[in-house]
Amino acid sequence: MTEVRITHIGGPTTLLELGGVRLLVDPTFDTPGRRYPFGWGTSSRKTAGPAVPPTELGPLNAVLLTHDQHADNLDDAGRALLPTVPVVLTTVAGARRLGGNAVGLAPFETANVGNLTVTATPSRHGPAWAVPLVGPTTGFALRSADAAEVVWISGDTVLYPGVLEVAERFAVGTAILHLGKVQFGLTGPTRFTMTGRDAARLCQRIMPRRIVPVHYEGWSHFHEGRAEITAAFPQERLTWLTPGVPALLT
Repeated sequence: MTEVRITHIGGPTTLLELGGVRLLVDPTFDTPGRRYPFGWGTSSRKTAGPAVPPTELGPLNAVLLTHDQHADNLDDAGRALLPTVPVVLTTVAGARRLGGNAVGLAPFETANVGNLTVTATPSRHGPAWAVPLVGPTTGFALRSADAAEVVWISGDTVLYPGVLEVAERFAVGTAILHLGKVQFGLTGPTRFTMTGRDAARLCQRIMPRRIVPVHYEGWSHFHEGRAEITAAFPQERLTWLTPGVPALLT
């Protein structure tokens, strides 16, 4: 059984501590109020700030960056943090753009951080036709030495066959799911992240012991919040985190 200590900082940004290793996922530390462009003429406004400032994070072993091209996953303050950590694991395209300490992982490639094995997992940030414009994303599966289960971070993804491969390759103890039903007025009903119902269907395949929703709040482009996500799952199935308050999950 894998024990993980999770602190939700806001949006997709979480501090994970497992196996003696401290990882920061998708650093976003800008103050709220600003509107950011997302391409194709779309944009989104940040509505909530981080629950923990970067100065209070403590030492980090690595940053896990699901993608670098959108400010709700890597903003200016988060970008300034990257050179201060030993390694940034991200997409292959993201590593080329970032340079320096960034290492790109293709789906199911691995890297070691301390005694953790980090495996990149498939992720698709919208319908197939949008990938050349939206850009690549990744999830991450984290396995401690000798652990039977992984902690899985979905990354920004829709439900599609690639993400279902996680069920075939890993026993997932804790699933940290990026949700929120991202939509933009210019792209109509097209969704760029999972709905609560999508997540429920995914979890029927993956069967995690713990389900932790993140990245459903703090930005104007989300169209589902806690109420809609909760309604899609059986009662008491979800583990909700209080921003800034560490939670120990086993």
